[in-house]
Amino acid sequence: MQPTMTEGRLSAIDDGTVREVLDAVRTDGRSSLSAPEAKRVCDAYGIEVPQEGLATSADEAVSLAGEIGYPVVLKIVSPDILHKTEAKGVLVGLDSEEAVSSGYDPIVENAAAPTADASITGVQVQRMLPEGMEVLIGAIADPTFGPVVTFGLGGILVEVLRDVTFRLAPTSPEDAMAMVDGIRTAEVLHGVRGRPGVDRQALADMIQRVSELVTDFPEITEVDLNPVLAQEDGAIAVDARLVVDFEAEAETRPPRYGKDEILETMNRLMRPRAIAVIGASDQDGKIGNSVMKNLVNGGFEGEIYPVNPKASEILGKKVYADVADLPDGVDVAVFCIPAKFVVDTIAKVGDKGIATAILIPSGFAETGEVELQQQLVTTAREHGVRFVGPNIYGVYYTPGKMSAAFTTPYDVQGPVALASQSGGIGMGILGFSRSTKLGVSAIVGLGNKADIDEDDLLTFFEDDENTNCIALHMEDLKDGRSFVEVAQRVSRKKPIVVLKAGATPSGSKAAASHTAALAGDDKVYDDILRQAGVVRASGLNEMLQFARCLPILPTPTGENIVIITGAGGSGVLLSDACYNTGLHLMDIPDDLNEAFMKFIPPFGAAGNPVDITGGEPPETYRNTVALGLEDDRIHALVLGYWHTIVTPPLVFAKVMSEVVEEYRQRGIEKPVVASLAGDVEVEEASQYLFEHGIPAFPYTTETPVEVLAAKYRWARMAGLLNGK
Repeated sequence: MQPTMTEGRLSAIDDGTVREVLDAVRTDGRSSLSAPEAKRVCDAYGIEVPQEGLATSADEAVSLAGEIGYPVVLKIVSPDILHKTEAKGVLVGLDSEEAVSSGYDPIVENAAAPTADASITGVQVQRMLPEGMEVLIGAIADPTFGPVVTFGLGGILVEVLRDVTFRLAPTSPEDAMAMVDGIRTAEVLHGVRGRPGVDRQALADMIQRVSELVTDFPEITEVDLNPVLAQEDGAIAVDARLVVDFEAEAETRPPRYGKDEILETMNRLMRPRAIAVIGASDQDGKIGNSVMKNLVNGGFEGEIYPVNPKASEILGKKVYADVADLPDGVDVAVFCIPAKFVVDTIAKVGDKGIATAILIPSGFAETGEVELQQQLVTTAREHGVRFVGPNIYGVYYTPGKMSAAFTTPYDVQGPVALASQSGGIGMGILGFSRSTKLGVSAIVGLGNKADIDEDDLLTFFEDDENTNCIALHMEDLKDGRSFVEVAQRVSRKKPIVVLKAGATPSGSKAAASHTAALAGDDKVYDDILRQAGVVRASGLNEMLQFARCLPILPTPTGENIVIITGAGGSGVLLSDACYNTGLHLMDIPDDLNEAFMKFIPPFGAAGNPVDITGGEPPETYRNTVALGLEDDRIHALVLGYWHTIVTPPLVFAKVMSEVVEEYRQRGIEKPVVASLAGDVEVEEASQYLFEHGIPAFPYTTETPVEVLAAKYRWARMAGLLNGK
């Protein structure tokens, strides 16, 4: 029965046949489907495969070939042999009874030779298909994201070229088509050098059918359709491999909380009325002393209650001997005690009605104490406590002057929220923020993420009026699907920048399918984070620069970018950077060229880049940039400055700030970034431009373009680019 489409999902699926096949495989104790079984499953989901049959003798093979029609292909069928070609278990182009009859026994002998105890079911006789473009369609059960589908160029070079893309299953029709058009070599699918294009809709349809299959039957852990022959009027899966896992325990996903529940928790954590510091100390060098100093000296606006059985007063605050002695109304408890005391204490915290906790102590799963961490999670849930950590530096929320951390205090308020799993990265965030005067709304250590994680933070920052950009350093995700769901919602409102550590491939490994081998590296994370709508950073500095720049860059309304430079060499490098980051340099029309030339000396050059030359006075910069802001066909400007005595760096910075502000006051806001080359004075000029809302960088042509490209990536994913 052929499936039909209803609101983006396949309907009229013969799932009963699939269940029957899988039950038989389970009964046999096998981990993969035979070729005939795979065909039955494909037929049930409308995945087109060639006409074929199973022969257990040479005579049966000849009979089947006659029914199917010549030429045919012979393939070994064995649950122990997944890679048939490598086992010399495939013969192609057989065009007569004699060829089929004489080929049967050798193919069986070849396949059995490497593994004497291999179980041979028979030989598959399959119609040989006409030529077509070979692609791969597959799926795998990813440990982070669950069922994931893939598409890419197929055939024998698939693992060499690795030109594939991934999406969460099930996919929408739009996502499936985006996969087809999203590989690097997608142009060949449209037709090149006189070859016709392929039926891209048929490929997208097959991707969606595979995605529905693995969603409906999670025990199917790998699907490998390779090659799929894409033709002008359809697509056929020549070979289908399906791997199953019935024995794996159902993966335990962390509990999911509703948005209102999360906001209630996070508001108490980030905006507490009162904080208890458990393990507070009056001794310098103690974590409990640093936390107290940060809260007291930082001007925390709520109440601070130190807890310590051996002290009466710390930093002018009354000390409580036990959690049970605390006054009512405490929203968050900061733990500064050894790991061995944390589980019992968090039970006391819950019994006291304290709903949230910040767990600084280390000594849990990160040191091998997995069982202790699980006891912590279980006890916290039983007593109604949600917590961040353990193994963290703390939590900062500058609007409330809260520095609930043992690291250095921070009080420069601004629109950026940052979080990291690593304490070292957290210190790097603090240092960068202080050095660049980056205003932050929050800095959060996530540590082991035993409870509160990125999903909770995103939900809070989504509606936090003090935050308009979120930057996350992550080493892993507890629940990748949940993260994507939340990030897709939040990223439509505010940019999310992600630095995902561990991007280096772990090395090749034996895999049952090409799909499994391809999914073993960072490509899955890269594609699905993009699907989530986040802007991915390649390193710590890039993450921090994106976080610094995205909030002050206006959202572009179109793709046309113009470079205005005082140095030809900078113009070339800026052009290269635009090309490398996928930005579109505007083809400037004649009338606009003529307008630019009115302000440029005869030995300068219009076009794009607009080269005003290095010896020009401030007015030339002002006039050309004003023209770029004025003309509504231009959507963003990249400025290249070269240090001269005619227009010194700070003069350039002030002139640019004035002209940009002038147009902002008129309601014209376009992204403007600047690259400054020169002596050390360009550093001061760059900082001046930053302080006036223009991201500017000395000694680099790449960084300003990269931050502009990041803003464009977010705007595209959020659907905010309206102009052309």
